[in-house]
Amino acid sequence: MKTHAKKVLLIVPSKIVARGIEAVLSELGEFRVEGILTDLSHASQMRLRNIDADVIVLDPVVFDFVSRSSVRSHISEYSDAAVVGLQTIPMDDEQKKQYDALIGLNDDPVLIVRKLRESLDSRQDNPETEEYDLSAREKEILVCVAKGMLNKEIADACNLSIHTVITHRKNITRKTGIKTVAGLTVYALLNNLIDSSSIDL
Repeated sequence: MKTHAKKVLLIVPSKIVARGIEAVLSELGEFRVEGILTDLSHASQMRLRNIDADVIVLDPVVFDFVSRSSVRSHISEYSDAAVVGLQTIPMDDEQKKQYDALIGLNDDPVLIVRKLRESLDSRQDNPETEEYDLSAREKEILVCVAKGMLNKEIADACNLSIHTVITHRKNITRKTGIKTVAGLTVYALLNNLIDSSSIDL
């Protein structure tokens, strides 16, 4: 008996392309499309946070050109799923590094499934890939901490719940190994996230 299908989230602006991928995966049975987002608007980000996907297939056109080199850190704010790039546009090497695998519009169904499977395997083989890179949101929280802001002040400033701020702070501590505010402030200074003139000494 087959094990249940792995869950896939598509972030693809083209509904035709998204439905085509969904049909291919449905036919082969190993992967199942759990949701389709056409952009990364605020509403879509909330859905992304709530969909427990194993793999995210992402068309890089949902990001502006500059953001395409930080796809991994952006997605890691919402999900720890494997991220597979859908090559609909040319990508440079830095942009390609953001993905666990790349699929093309002309790939045959069996190849697509194999690449999705390999993306999951690569995440399991290297669970610490990108593990210690702070996400953009975590860097934002870290800067607030370094400025001496309390959790409630950070929550208000970043339009987050206190619970979310605490979760980000735990992730920052886990990734950096630094537990004190003073240590995190030094970390922020050394990594050019903040300059000494913006903190209270």
